[in-house]
Amino acid sequence: MPMRDGLEPHPTVLQRYTHLVQTGAVTRDAEQERIARALDRLIDSIIARRLATKSSALGWLFARKRETKERIKGLYVYGGVGRGKTMLMDMFYDLLPVRRKRRVHFNDFMADVHDRIAKHRQARKEGTVKEDDPIPPVARALAEQAWVLCFDEFSVTDIADAMILSRLFSALFAEGVVLVATSNVAPENLYRDGLNRGLFLPFIDTLSRNAEIMTLDGPTDYRLEKMNRLSVYLTPISPASDKRMDEMWQSVTAGQPSEPADLTVKTRKVQIPLASGSSARFDFVDLCEKPLAAREYLAITDRYDTIFIDHVPVLNPTLRNATKRFIVLIDILYDRKARAVISADVSPDRLYAGRPGTTEAFEFDRTVSRLIEMQSKEWLEAFEQRKSLKSAAQ
Repeated sequence: MPMRDGLEPHPTVLQRYTHLVQTGAVTRDAEQERIARALDRLIDSIIARRLATKSSALGWLFARKRETKERIKGLYVYGGVGRGKTMLMDMFYDLLPVRRKRRVHFNDFMADVHDRIAKHRQARKEGTVKEDDPIPPVARALAEQAWVLCFDEFSVTDIADAMILSRLFSALFAEGVVLVATSNVAPENLYRDGLNRGLFLPFIDTLSRNAEIMTLDGPTDYRLEKMNRLSVYLTPISPASDKRMDEMWQSVTAGQPSEPADLTVKTRKVQIPLASGSSARFDFVDLCEKPLAAREYLAITDRYDTIFIDHVPVLNPTLRNATKRFIVLIDILYDRKARAVISADVSPDRLYAGRPGTTEAFEFDRTVSRLIEMQSKEWLEAFEQRKSLKSAAQ
């Protein structure tokens, strides 16, 4: 393989993408190729910095100082759902020859950040640390663990996250962290209509200075092209669909006893109305009309890999908070590759009845696409394979 830009040869995102095209796994898309090339340029920049850092016997002593001065611009790719953003970022992450890298769901990452902030404040109260401001030490610790951060479907819906993002990422970038993110909204539309959005706006400037902004858009949602849907999303809500949900619950749990359960998340208890083995069952009201957040949904998916959700209504403006929670819930179920069995008033594409152009409308396009993909034969077969491998390993 020829060397590129004087660097040691390595497999590229574009080469892996081209292989998928040649084998028929994906359809050639010029816009996807453009993003693949940008990701390869970023890999080259990261490798070049590593080589420069290790160029002398004492290089490691000065690596941190050099990294703060020689920042690498990351990449923020946004566009419509099903355009292949996740596929390309996963290729990048897999091919990136860096040990200290992290691909994480944004909600997981921010939950970790808030935990670290709380621990620092407690330590400051106890006098075991000296810094009053928790952001710099938290950023240093995160950068020590990973200096390349990858977020899929980056979105901001939580006011607590929004208020610290600018300072947090300014500190991370100062530590030499490189950000790679995908999103279905442009940076200027992040946290749109959010409370106190003016305090969030500096983050958009920070992001634009430290990441190249690229769009991956077009008319084709590749998820929809391969859909061979199975009956895990039932409409409309009716006695017949309730009966079918009961039958599927009996099938999934193999007739084993089901009973309520509790999960402890920090100091809070999350009630599970019905649980059996690795399956849990909720009504929409239980999950989305109660004051739950990403942390609770993450804890649920840590414990259960199959989630039943009964009676999802049409999400109109009177259910704005519930809609936000539903979006976060589906994001987490999708990212954790869980199996979801849902009964709803209408099909996914008709589920959102809010005002067009709002943050929820932008984000719900992603939710629709994910709900559809999670019904596919490929998704459910992959779930069963993972479950079989997990059982065999136990």
